[in-house]
Amino acid sequence: MSEKDYAPLSSACVRALNDKLYEKRKTAALEIEKMVKEFAAVNNTGQIKKLLKVLGQDFSLSQNPHARKGGLIGLAAIAIALGKDTSLFTDELIKPILGCMADQDLRVRYYACESLYNVVKVSRGAVLPHFAAIFNSLSKIATDPDQHVKNASELLDRLLKDIVVESTTFDLDGFIPLLREKIYTKSPFARQFVISWISILNTEPRLDLIGYLPELLDGLFKILDDPNLEVKKMCETILGEFLRGIKSDPSKVNFGAMINILISHAQEKNDDLVQFTAITWIKEFVQLSGPAMLPHVSGIFTAVLPCLAYDTDARRKTDIKETATAVNYTLMKLIALQEENNDEDIRPLTATEEQIQNELDLPAVVDHLTSYLMHNSIQTKVAVLKWIHDLYTKLPNKMVNYIDVLFPALQKTLSDESDQVVQQCLVVLAEVISSPKSTKTGDTVPDTNEYYHKFMVSLLLSFSLDKRLLVERGSFIIRQLCVLLNAEDLYTTLAQILLKESNLKFASLMVEHLNMILFTSSELYELRNRLKDISTKENSALFCCLYDTWCHNPVATVALCLLSQSYSHSCELIRLFGNLEITVNFLTEIDKLVQLIESPIFAYLRLELLEVPCDQNLVRALYGLLMLLPQTEAFNTLKTRLSCIPSLHLHCDDNKVLKSRKEQEVSIDFQGMLNHFIAVQEKHKEYKKAQRTKELSALDKENVDL
Repeated sequence: MSEKDYAPLSSACVRALNDKLYEKRKTAALEIEKMVKEFAAVNNTGQIKKLLKVLGQDFSLSQNPHARKGGLIGLAAIAIALGKDTSLFTDELIKPILGCMADQDLRVRYYACESLYNVVKVSRGAVLPHFAAIFNSLSKIATDPDQHVKNASELLDRLLKDIVVESTTFDLDGFIPLLREKIYTKSPFARQFVISWISILNTEPRLDLIGYLPELLDGLFKILDDPNLEVKKMCETILGEFLRGIKSDPSKVNFGAMINILISHAQEKNDDLVQFTAITWIKEFVQLSGPAMLPHVSGIFTAVLPCLAYDTDARRKTDIKETATAVNYTLMKLIALQEENNDEDIRPLTATEEQIQNELDLPAVVDHLTSYLMHNSIQTKVAVLKWIHDLYTKLPNKMVNYIDVLFPALQKTLSDESDQVVQQCLVVLAEVISSPKSTKTGDTVPDTNEYYHKFMVSLLLSFSLDKRLLVERGSFIIRQLCVLLNAEDLYTTLAQILLKESNLKFASLMVEHLNMILFTSSELYELRNRLKDISTKENSALFCCLYDTWCHNPVATVALCLLSQSYSHSCELIRLFGNLEITVNFLTEIDKLVQLIESPIFAYLRLELLEVPCDQNLVRALYGLLMLLPQTEAFNTLKTRLSCIPSLHLHCDDNKVLKSRKEQEVSIDFQGMLNHFIAVQEKHKEYKKAQRTKELSALDKENVDL
């Protein structure tokens, strides 16, 4: 190549720029610097442009790495010589240098960083139009395997940050898309580079980086998951700074644009820090934005409810659980209405209530809550049930539309192994079935609720299909319902349903359980007291209602009559026991009845034995039970009790067995009741016969098949 082709460079300068020795290239650079100053002094921009073209094309694109190094040092020399006038030639200076920053030769990359540093140092704000290209190159070179190159790039990076911070014309809008793209890098070094830039930009109030946070938040949370502890710590710090900024001025924050990002990362179970940070942000969002979070409640459930299950000594897991609990509580406060609707006077909705009803995505909320009823955590299921109860009490006219979805799920939850879950489920069900607002038309119909009867039917069906549920949880469920609902209504409703039960064996078993609960539960104290005095019309109606069903179980019927002090009728019933099939189970029930008679519940009955003359029917009834028992412990207990009666010889004025005074005071058709008892026992006899025939037929069929 001729000397003219490199003009205005001399041949000696060209050779020096191509030399492998740095000192010779440095000498050539000094010559270029002197030359450019002379051109600039006479305003000879043509020669300067020719020089830039030679260095930027012929040298920086040369196949010879030493020539590329020479071109880079020459370009830096031009910038130094031009000083403030460098801004006129930033395109010609910066583009060829950036091309060399991706060079395969690490020394070329090093000199490219050094050269660009000098250009930027001189140009200052004039390089900002090229900021995106420079940033892009720096983000790539941040992962360079050579430490010297990385050190040089870090010097350039710090200088560029200083320029951006001091600039009043920095195009943040144009930079954010590039930053968003780079934030998803996998390299820990590139991630450090990105975070450092976000941190610097966030320290400058006039740049208002929080306004762009929705575009960066997802990437930051992905970086927070980095296995590199240094990267993780840097990201945690910047996220903390952002959150402090949000809390200091929530009015400028687009909460809705970020909440779904947080919900997604709050489900990151493989990294406790990510999950804890996301849930902490959600907590602050709910507290700061209020109603703006209402459309996102169902999504927040997916993030928060599973975290309530954490039960561990691990510090971070404990923090996650406590924070999730706080979010759950704050959400409940958010949805709580200012006051409840009155039963009769329906007031206009407040602005808060209207906003809740309009913005809360109830179908999604109910769907998520229903699904989490199947969760394996007690805490989560209890929280879900409290939510359902809260929503139903606060928004009854809305929630009634979802009862058909919730009702089966709630019924299934009654089989849960946890008493706490079952108890809370019963609280919800009691609210649903006892409220007159449960009619789907929205009309208030006092004392009516289609789900009350429906629930009682389904409860009995569950007991019928799952004997374990009845044996292990039946008493607990019914006792809780007696607290939550009216015990008399509960018992009469169950009695009326059982009266029509076709499975007589189950009817007898269910009456046995209801009877034992009636006599042993403190929750049914008032109901027992009413049954003790059947002289009033209301109490006698209650007694008759239970009696009709209690006849499915002879021993339970006697217990009911003893409770109501219907001793003459008790005697008549026990007399009929001789015609019944005496089974082991039958004797066991009598054994339990003897234990009941010895319990505090029947203290009044035992004291009646002290009267002189005593009630012969009561004594005969007790002796009848004694004669039915084999000589077991119960036999000896009852025998001992009877031996304590002062008027043991049953003396009476007219020496006849009369109805007790209590029975004389009531207008009950005891003979009709006795006939009903006999009829029911006949049905049981036929039922047992049919069942045995069915079993034999099934056995014969099985033998034939074999």
